[in-house]
Order: sequence, then C-alpha cells, then structure tokens
Amino acid sequence: MSQSSGTLYVVATPIGNLGDMVPRAVHVLQSVALIACEDTRHSARLLEHFAITSRCVAYHDHSDDKRTEQILAQLQAGEEVALISDAGTPLVSDPGYRLVRAARHNGIRVVPIPGACAFVAALSAAGLPSNRFTFEGFLPAKAGARQAALAALADEPRTLIFYEAPHRVLACVKDMEQAFGSERELVIAREITKTFETIHTATAAQMVEWIAADSNQERGEIVLLVHGAPERKAGMSAEVERVMTLLLEELPVKQAAALGAKLTGGKKNELYQWALAQRQ
Repeated sequence: MSQSSGTLYVVATPIGNLGDMVPRAVHVLQSVALIACEDTRHSARLLEHFAITSRCVAYHDHSDDKRTEQILAQLQAGEEVALISDAGTPLVSDPGYRLVRAARHNGIRVVPIPGACAFVAALSAAGLPSNRFTFEGFLPAKAGARQAALAALADEPRTLIFYEAPHRVLACVKDMEQAFGSERELVIAREITKTFETIHTATAAQMVEWIAADSNQERGEIVLLVHGAPERKAGMSAEVERVMTLLLEELPVKQAAALGAKLTGGKKNELYQWALAQRQ
C-alpha cells in the first residue's frame, strides 16, 4: 500500500429514519474530499440535514470504467473518498463492489463504516431462524425467470431473504406459494424504520390473500423472508427421492434400490432403507 494513497470509506446511511445515522458516518462524510453517491439528488436531503458539504459525484449501475478510474486517481493522489448508496449499506444490491474491488486491487485502504441494512434489520425482527440464512437480493423481474429461480431454492434449508419491488410483490408471493408450498412460513417487512413500518408473518397462502386484500402492502420498500425447507437426510437429495418414488411405483423395494443406485450413484443400502420406510 502506498503511503501517499488516500482511503476509501464505505459508509452506511439510514434506510428511512435519519435518526439511525451513526456519528462516525457523519464525521467521515463531512471530512472527505469526495462522496461517490448512487444518486446525488437522492442523497442531497441526507447531506443537507447533517450539514455535509463535501463534493459529490454519481457512481451507479451505469457508471463506466472512466468514472471508476477518476475516483481511483483521486485516491491514489492521497485524497479521501466516501462511497454511499441511496439507503443502507453500500454493496448490498448495488454496484459499489466494482469500486471497492478496484481500490483493493490498487493497494488502496478500504474502511467500512457500519450502519443500517434493510435485510439485516428485517431478519432481526422476523422471528425466523437466523443462525443460517442466504440473501438473494432481487429476484428476476420476468415471471418465468423468477419462478425458475424460486424452484431452484425450494429445498434450501437456510432462511431465504429477498428484496422486491412493490408492484411485483403480490406476483412474487404467488410464485413463492407455488415453489415452496402453501404452508411455508413467510414474513414481509415493509417500510422498515419509516412511518408505516409493517412486519407481518403468515403462510404463503395466507400472505397472498393478505396482500391482495390491502393495496397498501404493495407500496414502499419491501423485504421478503422465507422459512428454510426442512433439512433432508444426508445423501438423499430431492432429485434422488424423485427417482426412487418413480421406481417404487413399478418395482419391488429391492429392485428399486438396486436400479436407483445405478441411476443416481447413491448407496444401495441407504436407498433400500429409504424405500422400506416409504412402504410402511
């Protein structure tokens, strides 16, 4: 790391309530030479509220390599730069990782300034298992791709967390009911830290009805959380169970296990014991 290089600060900002801005973040934003914002107009209210007058430039999904190089040049010249998103922690469902990666690749110090994060806040209040979870960000906007993505997660045992656009939330929950089953537990966390904050738990089927009955639930910033699938026994994937189920429709247990082992690469004895349990 060059002794003359500056520092890139990755600064979390509030997701709605300005009272959640941490003092360290205010100090850093007031002191840096440049703030790279996802949307300079959106961040203007926040910066004005905290009397932050540092110069701002836009850095977002459509920023080209030239903008990254410009920011890197300032860092390499010894200036300090802060990276912020529209709300919450940068790099969580936004393009900031490109700048962070480039900075680290060039030996520039990167310092996180922790603070609000919508999916972490939602998980903390959802009442779902939080020892293991997976954040999937935004699902595909098109129905077919979204349904395929959810189907691939149907057997995931960890708590699933998604961001979703308000105009797609009802369609998304309907797809979740189809992919995960009507009894899978869902939580919607909407407008977290804001006036109309809502955290609601229901089965997938109940959630579809609840959202459909109240158009207010299709407004604002939304986090969807899904209880993970029941843990499967080691060695028995959903695909192996599907193959064995089909074989048992036509063959005795012993033959089904033998053929299943050849088709799936599983252990014949484990498949035999599983098949016996299905016949009881």
